[in-house]
Amino acid sequence: MELTILILLLPFLSFLITGIGGKRMSHRTAGTIGTLVLGAVTLLSYLTAFQYFTAPRLDDGTLATLIPYNFTWLPFTETLHFDLGILLDPISVMMLIVISTVSLMVHIYSFGYMKGEKGFQRYYAFLSLFTMSMLGLVVATNIFQMYLFWELVGVSSYLLIGFYYTKAAAISASKKAFIVTRFADLGFLIGILIYGYYGGTFGFTPDTVSLIGGGAAMLPLALGLMFIGGAGKSAMFPLHIWLPDAMEGPTPVSALIHAATMVVAGVYLVARMFPLFIAYAPDTLHIVAWVGAFTAFYAASVACVQSDIKRVLAFSTISQIGFMMVALGVCTSVDPHHGGLGYMASMFHLFTHAMFKALLFLGAGSIIHAVHSNEMSAMGGLRKYMPVTHWTFLIACLAIAGIPPFSGFFSKDEILTACFGYSPAMGWVMTVIAAMTAFYMFRLYYGIFWGKTQQPVADSPCEQRHAPHESPLTMTFPLLFLAGVTCVAGFIPFGHFINADGSVYDIHLDRTVAVTSILVALLSIALATYMYKGEKQSLANALAGRFGRLHRAAYRRFYIDEVYRFITHRIIFRCISAPIAWWDRHVVDGFFDFLAWATEAVSDEIRGFQSGQVQQYAYVFFCGALALILLLIL
Repeated sequence: MELTILILLLPFLSFLITGIGGKRMSHRTAGTIGTLVLGAVTLLSYLTAFQYFTAPRLDDGTLATLIPYNFTWLPFTETLHFDLGILLDPISVMMLIVISTVSLMVHIYSFGYMKGEKGFQRYYAFLSLFTMSMLGLVVATNIFQMYLFWELVGVSSYLLIGFYYTKAAAISASKKAFIVTRFADLGFLIGILIYGYYGGTFGFTPDTVSLIGGGAAMLPLALGLMFIGGAGKSAMFPLHIWLPDAMEGPTPVSALIHAATMVVAGVYLVARMFPLFIAYAPDTLHIVAWVGAFTAFYAASVACVQSDIKRVLAFSTISQIGFMMVALGVCTSVDPHHGGLGYMASMFHLFTHAMFKALLFLGAGSIIHAVHSNEMSAMGGLRKYMPVTHWTFLIACLAIAGIPPFSGFFSKDEILTACFGYSPAMGWVMTVIAAMTAFYMFRLYYGIFWGKTQQPVADSPCEQRHAPHESPLTMTFPLLFLAGVTCVAGFIPFGHFINADGSVYDIHLDRTVAVTSILVALLSIALATYMYKGEKQSLANALAGRFGRLHRAAYRRFYIDEVYRFITHRIIFRCISAPIAWWDRHVVDGFFDFLAWATEAVSDEIRGFQSGQVQQYAYVFFCGALALILLLIL
């Protein structure tokens, strides 16, 4: 395990080389360096996973927690100190596989998608920085180290979302993502400080917490504040507003950030702190479940009417992250047989979702590369021209819809089973959301690949006049690889590797839940087929007209962005910021301007005392001495 340090060092070196090399380096050289480095990181990650999961278990049947590297950076007390190191346990090793695999596919894919783009070297440098930051986050040995890399992930996402810095929309989207997540991260930081003060440590597990004073009473508050940070990073309602706009970045960036890495950081945070939630804040954990459920429903509702294919996938991501949060929140113990199934199900869905959602985003990039538009109105009938993209996209749609034998069925079924075990109401809510997922994904599928083929406009740019065509091998290979993983990942005995209590759990399908979820998904797909497969889509248009206000509200994301804009511009800026600015300009600046004026005026009056004339100095000295004598006499 000593080589695990290279998993962090190699992408950092790639960032330095491609970043410093800049324009002096050719596109091919920069891309080759970045891709080869990620290939080495992926190989090391798989080697680490193989060695870790095949190692003998401890006497209690659990896998050991290994810390190959750790050193104290800033000591405060004997137990409270900032450490930097590498921690290997089941979920961190699993995340190494997820991050390195998706990042490698994105690096390969970008060779074709970003070919000819200005700033190609800068793009690969940012990819390496982001990958290093995310890898550092998941192997952190303590919550403060996690926070350091958490902020690096935020900086990297800002740089990647705003890659097209000459576009106003990209600039606005990058700032929006950065500002929203910074507000959430403030809650995360306060939670860390409360946890460190009352817990006396920055460790993750309850047995390392030496509570002082009323520490047990303060831990629910600390964990709740930490969840706010996770909610911001994972785009939970109402902190979700940055994610759809983040689609302004390059599409491969969307696959990397919004499929497998950044957006699941919040889920990983809750999973990492799960023993503390169970031991000290179970009620807070249940709040996590209902926040996740509402977020999943809201995002699915919005996804049903979006026309931009990347925004459909963005809201789909928000909804699926909600599924993972719900799975963690419905846990009532660490025993998978008695209320702890959701932990394993959440991590399982994180793993499977990363693969098929990356496949969906990269497939969307292939489509956009062919038609030069994000809008479904510019697509239709593409299955004839893009067979590889068509079939791989269909596999991903079936997976996210929960159709067996694709991976999404197995992980989502475990989540639904955990939800029904927690509460029938929660189970049916999540089943309805799963049905909505199948509906909007096949609405997207039929809008892209079926229906009438859109003809190029006569006065359109020349690059848009040619017929759509399949993407080059550098773009189709990642699609085929991720599609293959999506087909087989569901058969991994995931419960043998990852569980809340570290035990071996054999995944077994609940027949009632499985049959119900399959029937619901098939009915939703049938409805989407009926409404959107044809060229006219008369029923869909009729429903949109009949429920015009609801359709318009959902298309506008239920005006959440407008609410934020009203609060910030009309209330914060006008009622708070403007008076503060007036006070700063007229009172604070005025006071200091007065001090400057008074100092200058007094200086003008007394500067004669420094004339340089000896007679004047003698006169002033004599007058001063005489005044002192008179004071002493009197």
